[in-house]
Amino acid sequence: MKRAFKIMSVVFIASTMLTSCYSYTNVVGKGAQGNTQVTKWNHYVISGLAPVKVSDSKAMAEGATDYTVHTRQSFVNGLIAGLTGGLYTPTTTTVTK
Repeated sequence: MKRAFKIMSVVFIASTMLTSCYSYTNVVGKGAQGNTQVTKWNHYVISGLAPVKVSDSKAMAEGATDYTVHTRQSFVNGLIAGLTGGLYTPTTTTVTK
């Protein structure tokens, strides 16, 4: 019984320590033509199932026709999600134009 508990503990700790932050990139038009970046947080609750306030990448591009959108869960976003037990799970969106 103690051996099974130790194995389950190691598996649990490894699964929480080896998780990674997700990210995805969308290219609009020809993609970013410069280095101008606009960054905003997206706010979700219940492990990301219910959006509260999500940034509008088209508005963040401010009329540009060629830009790149990179959405990710940064370390700080993951830390906040962990501290709140997944109740509040923010992500970060960066638009490069």
